[in-house]
Amino acid sequence: MTQPPKKSLAERVGHALAFEFIALVICAPLFGALMGTSVVAMGSLTLAISLIAMVWNVIYNSGFDRLQRRLGFDKTLAVRALHAAVFELGLVVASVPLAAVWLGINLWQAFVLDIGLLMFFLPYTMVFNWAYDRLRPRWAGAARDG
Repeated sequence: MTQPPKKSLAERVGHALAFEFIALVICAPLFGALMGTSVVAMGSLTLAISLIAMVWNVIYNSGFDRLQRRLGFDKTLAVRALHAAVFELGLVVASVPLAAVWLGINLWQAFVLDIGLLMFFLPYTMVFNWAYDRLRPRWAGAARDG
């Protein structure tokens, strides 16, 4: 297996910003409509969760990449699924209490809402990171050549 090149902090931040921006553009109108709330209300909650997720994304993926370099495993479908699931589990711990307070609902209701978000984000995380990993060599090559 070829070791993945180390990612700079700037690249990690760019990765997280792209991930969260695309998710926000999709989630605010979608979940606002599903929950019968305004795009602004859902968008502001989604933005708050996105800010938490961006910080978590940088920390989590940095640790995951170090673990991959140390153990030398490939990013198989099973590894990608585990990567996405553990990332989302960490986000649930932070977002459920926030959603409960933000929307004035109990923790169980916030957890159920979070399950709905998870049903979106789990496949989204896998697809986004797969696409990113496939496109990254082109961007890295263009940066070296440019």
